[in-house]
Amino acid sequence: MRPTEFLVLVIVGAVAAAINTVAGGGSLISYPVLTLVYRFPSRESNASNSVALWPGSLAGALGYLSYLARTGRYFKVFIGPTILGSMMGAWLLTISSQTAFNRIVPFLILTAAVMLVLQPRIKKRAEQAGGLPTWVGLFIQFLVAIYGGYFGAGMGIMMLGAFALTMEGDIHELNAVKNWLGLFINLIASVVFFLKGMVNLEIALPLMLGCVCGGYASARISQQFNPEKLRLVISIYGFSMAAYYFYSAFIA
Repeated sequence: MRPTEFLVLVIVGAVAAAINTVAGGGSLISYPVLTLVYRFPSRESNASNSVALWPGSLAGALGYLSYLARTGRYFKVFIGPTILGSMMGAWLLTISSQTAFNRIVPFLILTAAVMLVLQPRIKKRAEQAGGLPTWVGLFIQFLVAIYGGYFGAGMGIMMLGAFALTMEGDIHELNAVKNWLGLFINLIASVVFFLKGMVNLEIALPLMLGCVCGGYASARISQQFNPEKLRLVISIYGFSMAAYYFYSAFIA
């Protein structure tokens, strides 16, 4: 790989990690670059991308560590279904095509974006009704973790939308839980992909370097934003992602 190509992948990794830390969906940047620009095979690109993203997830999670004081209890409860779901999602990628699942992705991301827009109303009604049962939130997280282990673009938006129904806290505090759970999803998927020999280190290493830098830097910067404005920005980003996936799955 030429130095310029290496540098481009470092930059792409930094941007992807920054998006993952703030909202989720960084794979929407890195995955198309690998498959459309560099012409790497799709399954190899997907697996290598997941391996590269987990150090960025760690950097982003550490950047939000101070916000876990209020929401850390949720992390302890949700880590179980997260681990199981990510293992199942990664295993599904090793044995199946992603074509059918890609047709479901735009609907999942659109739903998550709508949930974020309606978060204040949803949270108010949930509180009036006593909140949703914990097992419902755990089941939703299990499904999101399956998706995250399989492909992952937009899983952060899905988690933030679902957390609005089951957790107390502002967008930064929910982001802290999202980043730590996302770290485990990417890490477990990476282990599965390594064991199956699906990882191209020529792709993964420069992306990983960029992810570490971009993940931590964006975590620190994003905390300076107004929580409600950040929620709306993330929602708009989610709608744009959904539009992209609808186009890719049903028009292109």
